[in-house]
Amino acid sequence: MYYKKYWLLLSLAAIVSPVYADVLVILPESGAMARAGQSIKRGFLSAYTASGSKEKIIFVDSAKNNIDTIFKKRVNNKTRLIVGPLARPDIENVMQRNPAIPVLALNDMNSQATNVWQFSLAKQHDAVALNQLLKKDKIKKLLVVRQAGTESATELFMMALMSEFGSDIHVVNEVPKKLSRREGLLLLGDHQWLEQLGTLPEKNIYATALSIEQDKPIPTGLSFCDTPALYNGHWADVVKAYKEQPENMAFQRLLAFGGDAWTISQQFLSSPDRKFNFEGRTGAIEVKDGKIYRQPYCYQQQKNGIQVLK
Repeated sequence: MYYKKYWLLLSLAAIVSPVYADVLVILPESGAMARAGQSIKRGFLSAYTASGSKEKIIFVDSAKNNIDTIFKKRVNNKTRLIVGPLARPDIENVMQRNPAIPVLALNDMNSQATNVWQFSLAKQHDAVALNQLLKKDKIKKLLVVRQAGTESATELFMMALMSEFGSDIHVVNEVPKKLSRREGLLLLGDHQWLEQLGTLPEKNIYATALSIEQDKPIPTGLSFCDTPALYNGHWADVVKAYKEQPENMAFQRLLAFGGDAWTISQQFLSSPDRKFNFEGRTGAIEVKDGKIYRQPYCYQQQKNGIQVLK
C-alpha cells in the first residue's frame, strides 16, 4: 500500500504541478502498448526522483492523443526536450516534422533525422554483444537449435547475428552431444524449453535473455547477454520501481530502460554537448554523432552463481 501511495503522489507531482513542461514525455498509457508504456514511465519517474532534478515533466498518453495534437497543444517555447514516442509510426511522424526541440525517441528506426536520437532495447545490440563474446571465446562455427513456435520472437536477433558473425551459422534439429574445437551452440527458446533439452555440452553454450527467468535455474556454463540492472542491486531506483509493482523480467528490462532514458534526458538538459557515455542500467551507453549506442553486459552461469564476463 505504501508504494502505491508513493507512486500516486509522485505521478501527480510530475503531471499536475507544472503549467508547462521542461520535458514532455510521450508514452502509451492505455491501449495495446499500455503495460510497456507504464513500465517505462515508472522506471523514468523513479530515476528522475532519485536524481533530485527540479525539471518539470508532463506525461501525455499517445494512445489517446495523436502526434499532431500533442505537438499543437503540448509543445511550446518552454519545452526543452521531448522523450518518446514509443510506436514506430509515431516516431516517423516526429521525424518528418524536423523538430527544433531535441527528441529522445524510444525505439529504433531504419532512418535517421536531425535532432532525433533513437534509444531502444534493439535486438541488434544483443547480437553485437553476443558476437563480441563469441569472438572472445574464439568460436568460428555456430550451431543453433531453435524452439519450434518461437521463431518469430528471435528472427530479428538471428538476422542481426548473421550480419555480425558471418555465414558459418547452422541451424540444427537436435543438441549435439559434443562440440568440436571452435564450435559454439546457441539455444534459442524459452526457459521451459531449455529445461527439457537434457544434458548440454559443458562449454561454449549460449542463449538469449528469452531463456532467462527470475529464480529459475540456469544450466552451468551457459553464457548470455542481458540488461545489467537485473543482475545486481546497484540501481536503487530500479529496485524501488520493481517493489512498487513486481514484474516479470521482460518488463523489468523496461523499468531499467526508462531509468536510462531519464539519465540521457538529464545529460541533454544539463549540457548542449551530445557526446557522452555512462554505465547504464541496460548496459554501456554511448552517445555520439547523433546516435545512441547500447551494449548489454554478458554473463555466465558458474557453479557459484552468475558471473559477469569482462
